[in-house]
Amino acid sequence: MLFNSLPFLYGFLPIAYLVFWRLRSASQRYVWLTISGYVFYGAWDYRFCALMAFSTCVSYLAGLGMLLWDANESRRRLCLVVPVVTDLALLGFFKYAGFTLESVRWLTTLAGHPLRVPTLNIILPIGISFYTFHTISYVVDSYRRVIVPTRKFWEFSCYVSLFCQLVAGPIVRFRQIEADLNNIERVDRRAYWNRGWSFFVMGLAKKVILADTIASVIDPALGHYRGLSTVSVWLVMIGYASQIYFDFSGYSDMAVGLGALFGLRIPQNFNSPYKATDPSSFWQRWHISLSTCMRDYVYIPLGGNRRSEYRNLVLTMLLAGAWHGANWTFIAWGAYHGALLITYRLARKRWDTLPESLRRAAMFIFVVVGWVFFRATSLSMAATILRHMFVPTDGVPVVGAGTLAAMVLFTIAIAMGTKNTFEIDHRWSPPMTAALASVFAVSLALIYSTNSSPFLYFQF
Repeated sequence: MLFNSLPFLYGFLPIAYLVFWRLRSASQRYVWLTISGYVFYGAWDYRFCALMAFSTCVSYLAGLGMLLWDANESRRRLCLVVPVVTDLALLGFFKYAGFTLESVRWLTTLAGHPLRVPTLNIILPIGISFYTFHTISYVVDSYRRVIVPTRKFWEFSCYVSLFCQLVAGPIVRFRQIEADLNNIERVDRRAYWNRGWSFFVMGLAKKVILADTIASVIDPALGHYRGLSTVSVWLVMIGYASQIYFDFSGYSDMAVGLGALFGLRIPQNFNSPYKATDPSSFWQRWHISLSTCMRDYVYIPLGGNRRSEYRNLVLTMLLAGAWHGANWTFIAWGAYHGALLITYRLARKRWDTLPESLRRAAMFIFVVVGWVFFRATSLSMAATILRHMFVPTDGVPVVGAGTLAAMVLFTIAIAMGTKNTFEIDHRWSPPMTAALASVFAVSLALIYSTNSSPFLYFQF
């Protein structure tokens, strides 16, 4: 089910919302949020609800085990290892098994000794990377005693299956939402009403009006990427930079808004990343929930800045790239950003003396180049696009180039020159109300006139 679909807007959301606020006790609301999450998830493919339920039960029981054996370190460690290995094994099978076998076939063929390996047609459960991060972070934080594991099964279950952030994040750690879950029966429905709806409508507009309009031009163009000129390729890739930003930040804003409508504060996932002036700043602003998780659960345990700093950076970024998808293009994207981070650390003193506007513009170009790997479906496609970008090439113009150029200028101006949704005052003044009503009406009109498109991060 999509946030930008009529069944969600006219069916699922009103029912989930009205029933939730009719219930009074915390346990009732936990159960209802769990049911809502599984209905939302099951609308895609009900068979994979069992997989999420299994992962939930394993991690919940591990938390109880850590409470029971608080003074027994060996048993606590077992309660850490078993669920983490189980979750990673499930993720590895569904997301990476087919890719691994295909890579073995490809590499052995290149070496001149091809192996016959089976072909696996595995359906990737939507959102598995996100809810796996939720369960693993919960278990690890429980083991580290950062949080006290909950004894309430339905509280933990609704945390894992919370529909507003289930399939594309943000990655919400239990400690970030624990206080709101514990206070769920006492929350005032009116406290976050304005904030909830304004976040939701702004996110919907980002997706439907901006991201999808840009996608309608660049997707056909990239279907014929070999024939694009240098100017066309740059226009398309800057367009993709706008598309992915407004698509994913739009989803994240809608998640924040939906959480607020149910009295839950979902953390910020974007902080104007295209205003970044260096690679470190970019990763402090882009997909914040992922970058902080990779820092806390991968980079620091590897040794962080204390030893083998550059190795740790590269490994962390390679894993971040692989997390996004089972394709060498994502691994290349992670390696590219790892190289940017290392280069910046080596040249930081000189780089930071440059004018801010120059650093911001240069960083944006670096990010656009990186998006080539992210958008390409193969390394050969990425290589062709990069060659066209940096070697003057003649080619056909993009159909709808004028519309795309106007949208790019408009969206980049918003991303770089205005406040983001967390910096805006969400009190509904008459002008604010009129603006929200207008963009909501336009968004609905577009949803009626076209098929609802999935969010880009659903594939991860």
